Amino acid sequence: MKNSIFVLLVLLVTSCKKEPQLIKVSGPVFGTGYTIQYYHNDTSGFQKEFDSLFFIINKSMSNYQANSDISKVNRNERINVDKHFETVFGAAKQIYRETEGVFDPTIGKLVNAWNFGSEKNNTVLDSVKVDSLMRFVGFNRVGLVNRIIKKPEHTFIDFNAIAKGYGVDVIADFLESRNVSHYIVDIGGELRAKGSNIRKEKGWTVGIENPNFDGTQTTNAILEFRDNAMATSGTYRKFKLDNSGNKYTHIINSKTGYSTKTNILSVSVIANSCMLADGYATAFQAMGIEKVKYFTKKHPELKVYLIFENSKNEIETLALNGFLD
Repeated sequence: MKNSIFVLLVLLVTSCKKEPQLIKVSGPVFGTGYTIQYYHNDTSGFQKEFDSLFFIINKSMSNYQANSDISKVNRNERINVDKHFETVFGAAKQIYRETEGVFDPTIGKLVNAWNFGSEKNNTVLDSVKVDSLMRFVGFNRVGLVNRIIKKPEHTFIDFNAIAKGYGVDVIADFLESRNVSHYIVDIGGELRAKGSNIRKEKGWTVGIENPNFDGTQTTNAILEFRDNAMATSGTYRKFKLDNSGNKYTHIINSKTGYSTKTNILSVSVIANSCMLADGYATAFQAMGIEKVKYFTKKHPELKVYLIFENSKNEIETLALNGFLD
């Protein structure tokens, strides 16, 4: 009789145990949209926590908010930046050094001057104006000591090319702190995933878009994501054309101050963190294909997928360091 009761209790406890449910939340953030999918027993979700984290990151590094830390730094106000700013600053320094200045967060004034940034410019740019703004470019002249930024007075810092990827990492780290083992975080196409899509019994499915200039969406490659972070930088939606039909991207050349002329349409990078993937993807847009190939030989930890136009204006792709494996 006792054994029968014990078996019955075990069955009751087992039947009451909840299976993890797929929870999906989405909304606008950082000037784009986000989608977070994860499996968890508590279906009430973490929406308040997500909103709070997004608010904190914006308060730290948004050039679009006048009261953010980075806006105050750019106005030369003496403040103690927060840990999020410190983390992104350190990663930006790493990428700046490794790319020999191709990735440079102090190019912000030129980004704004070419109307690709947070401030609108109604003045026609000429070589004199570009040269005058280039005097304040150089991340090597910016330091962080005891949480206080040291920089030339007119230097303008912009973390837009890396902060979105950092936001993905912050959300992913939060989920892991809540013992979430299966998730995918997507902010404007920057991704980080862990575990699998339990419902489909496989990894998270991720697509890389074709660079369609007409605004339509088609897929160039499909990946099965597990324990990876990826960022994509594309020039096919944000560019200008000169009188000869040459495309100039929103990626400003940190050496010249002019918009980058490139045949690279899209760069996807898989790295250890989405923050690093985001920064390297931006740098690779400006480097050009041959320099990217050389760089990735020295950095096998970075997997790269390029979509570009060849000399016949045909679309080609190039996978480096086993990106499609």
